Amino acid sequence: MATHHPHDDAPDTEQTFVHMAESPAGPEHELLVEELVEAWLPMSNRLARRFRNKGENMQDLEQVAAMGLVKAVERYDVERGAFEPYAVPTITGELRRHFRDHTWDVRVPRRVQDLRNKVRVARRDLMNGPGGDGEPTIVDLAEHTGLTCDEVRDGMEALESYSALSLDAETGAADDGFSLADTLGTSESGYDLVADREAAKVGLKYLPERERRILYLRYFEDMTQARIAEVIGISQMHVSRLITRSCAAVRDHAAQPAGQGRAA
Repeated sequence: MATHHPHDDAPDTEQTFVHMAESPAGPEHELLVEELVEAWLPMSNRLARRFRNKGENMQDLEQVAAMGLVKAVERYDVERGAFEPYAVPTITGELRRHFRDHTWDVRVPRRVQDLRNKVRVARRDLMNGPGGDGEPTIVDLAEHTGLTCDEVRDGMEALESYSALSLDAETGAADDGFSLADTLGTSESGYDLVADREAAKVGLKYLPERERRILYLRYFEDMTQARIAEVIGISQMHVSRLITRSCAAVRDHAAQPAGQGRAA
């Protein structure tokens, strides 16, 4: 008598599974696994198509389902009964884990993801059920799910976290071209300049008056080394050496922990 299969994509592979179970680990065993996976791949693809309207690429879903199929084949025990009732929850579980772990734009804790799913199902049931005449309240959802009102609120917030707005999305109702990206701050280089100046003050206090004046003329008055040499009355080469030495001393003081500056 022919074996009845609930789906056309459920092949008769009972003897192959028996043979695989009896074969030791090695090339032959791996070939049997590949044969079984290939035979059941149409069923795996059918299960993947159930999730095709959730925003994921179909090829990616088929790959995830195939991974679940491989796990089902390798873990299946022929004494458990038919393979398909064992494989289906294994494959669909792999697909659900994929959506839970990889398709959220904004990462939220797994507990909150579970709350989201409970709230989403309850919201759909209440809106589509008898007497459903609008958006259910927090209290309605809490009573339907057995959750607290705070847990329902967490789930409702997570409903908005499944996908994120683009930074190009316009804000407000006015058509002024103002987008979310316009609300983001930028790095302010002025803060670094302030920090550098405060750090340099420590070292400048320990420099002789002439060296402090040379640095002031060079970096605040923007004088050339030749002009500074004329003003101070020394050679340009000497000015260059003093600038190099003074800058090194200032950096050295700035690098020291607070309160450990050299005595003058």
